[in-house]
Amino acid sequence: MYTFDGRVRYSEVGTDGNMTLIALLDYFQDCSTFHSEDIGLGPDYLRELNQVWMLSAWQICVNRYPHLCEKIVIGTAPYDFRGFVGYRNFEMKTQGGEVLAYANSVWSLMDLAKMAPAKLTEKMLTGYVLEEKYPMEYAPRKIHVPEDGEHMEPFAVKEYHLDTNNHVNNGQHVRMAMDYVPKDFRVRQLRVEYKSQAILGDMIYPAVSSDKEAGLYTVALNREDGRPYSIVELNC
Repeated sequence: MYTFDGRVRYSEVGTDGNMTLIALLDYFQDCSTFHSEDIGLGPDYLRELNQVWMLSAWQICVNRYPHLCEKIVIGTAPYDFRGFVGYRNFEMKTQGGEVLAYANSVWSLMDLAKMAPAKLTEKMLTGYVLEEKYPMEYAPRKIHVPEDGEHMEPFAVKEYHLDTNNHVNNGQHVRMAMDYVPKDFRVRQLRVEYKSQAILGDMIYPAVSSDKEAGLYTVALNREDGRPYSIVELNC
């Protein structure tokens, strides 16, 4: 497993002094970028091919959110390729080995010129050494959206939502969804299904459903016609 060391920064914690869910997600996303870069398959390589890895789904499980200044180790490993789809696990531990969080993710390799699936290169197949699948309970990729969602005030995609691919960053979808759950809601499992890209100026129409007995919130970030850009499920 590829790993790098970190330390929880003040900018990464919430009012309780613990790392936020968004910061944890960003660590995992950064870890996959560092891994690709260090084996010669990073953003510059993809730019030469006019390709990009697009995240299709997240499942992140949290045992404990690390606290301010705690030293951590973040790791990732790909475990399968199926056509243009790649599967990657993540883990966050303390330096003493306590598992803080772990995750599964699904990625699609896309040709930007055609906006169509791309074939993995021989360099990718050689560089990404597959490892054993992480021992966790894998949730379905598809997320059920209840029909009784409450429709919230629409808002526009701003420039600060975008990443280097000029679409709303994966983490920003989760940040948007977190606005519709109680501030003291402690997420133990996050699932996200990414359906389509949102770009600068697009309007997002949130629909929020909750099952308070199950400790579950489902936030669909939709187009005006009701088709989702993404579906975010948060479970305590």
